[in-house]
Amino acid sequence: MVYEALTLQLGYNATLVAIGATLLGISAGVTGTFLFLRKRALVSDAVSHATLPGVCLAFLLMAALGGDGRDLIGLLLGSALSAGIGLWCLNWLTRNTRLAEDAAIGAVLSVFFGFGVVLLTVIQTLGIGKQAGLEGFLLGSTAGMLWEDAVIIAGGGMATLMLILLLRRPMILVAFDAEYAAAQGISVSRVDMMMMGLVMAVTVVGLKIVGLILIVALLIIPAVTARFWTERSEYVVLLAGLSGGLAAYLGAALSATAPNLPTGPIIVLMSFALFALSLFFAPNRGVLAAVMRHIRFQRRVHLRQGLLALAQSQPIYEKLTLRLLRRAGFVRPDGVATEAGRARAAKALRDEKRWEIVRADQTHEAAAALYDGLREIETVMTKDQIAEIDRRIGAPSEVLA
Repeated sequence: MVYEALTLQLGYNATLVAIGATLLGISAGVTGTFLFLRKRALVSDAVSHATLPGVCLAFLLMAALGGDGRDLIGLLLGSALSAGIGLWCLNWLTRNTRLAEDAAIGAVLSVFFGFGVVLLTVIQTLGIGKQAGLEGFLLGSTAGMLWEDAVIIAGGGMATLMLILLLRRPMILVAFDAEYAAAQGISVSRVDMMMMGLVMAVTVVGLKIVGLILIVALLIIPAVTARFWTERSEYVVLLAGLSGGLAAYLGAALSATAPNLPTGPIIVLMSFALFALSLFFAPNRGVLAAVMRHIRFQRRVHLRQGLLALAQSQPIYEKLTLRLLRRAGFVRPDGVATEAGRARAAKALRDEKRWEIVRADQTHEAAAALYDGLREIETVMTKDQIAEIDRRIGAPSEVLA
């Protein structure tokens, strides 16, 4: 069953839902990258929660006019209008009051979501809530999704992604250095509004699949995941899109095998799984890489201290130090230094004396700032400089650099 779901063999509608979710995941991951780089991740939370009143009001209006209250286009239009009002309120509070942005986000989020919950309760008491299925907009649900609904979601995700591709350059520039962007003639406020508009579009399109509560996860987690793998902004955008698309595809496909489970949480769990893999196994920023760097650093410290002990004929009691010295061929199994070990130990001791001269000489202040007890002096000083230092301390010729 799972294999059939992953290979899109569970029917036309399931296939279309998976494709639509993938497009949504790609656009959400790419859009969320700009929010993450701009340090405005919580804005997406306020926008998503602000959609609930619009969904409920749109349903009530369509039902009152005798139409189908579950019409997805009408619900999405209502949510877009409500999210737009919430975004306007957020910007107004930030610019015209002394509230910080996080406080304004908290105010908008709580008020709009509270109003939406009240409206949802009213709808349920009217006897039409059970038929409405509006609860699916909270956590996402593809159960009972019509072919037309899947087409709307897929089309909306594709359109949003195309807009992102067209606007990506000014948004990247503003996200990294707003002052420089302004100096280049770019309207930072306009770019911010475009960015928020794209967030609103992704949020509205993703309501049916991920839900308004969890859409923020699909916007932010892929960007954080991508950041573990690269330092370059264009690669972060690309990897975030791939991560979001993969998580959405896996989540939508797996949810098709268990229709009773909500789609949104499964997608978020897939996104978190990719995040966890990146957190532990990313080559530069991952936990495993950090642990390996720490282990290598400890071994260098032990080896350096062991060589200094050999040079000064001091006993070595640390087992790890002895093991590292033997592995490097500097001591024999009985603990006696080899010829290579004696030469390397003399060099280590001489380097310590050289560093003492460098650190005491103000003319070598830049080189002295790089001293950490392990760095080879040859990496920061020229041969002529080292020869001059050796003349000052009387270095024997056999250890000259």
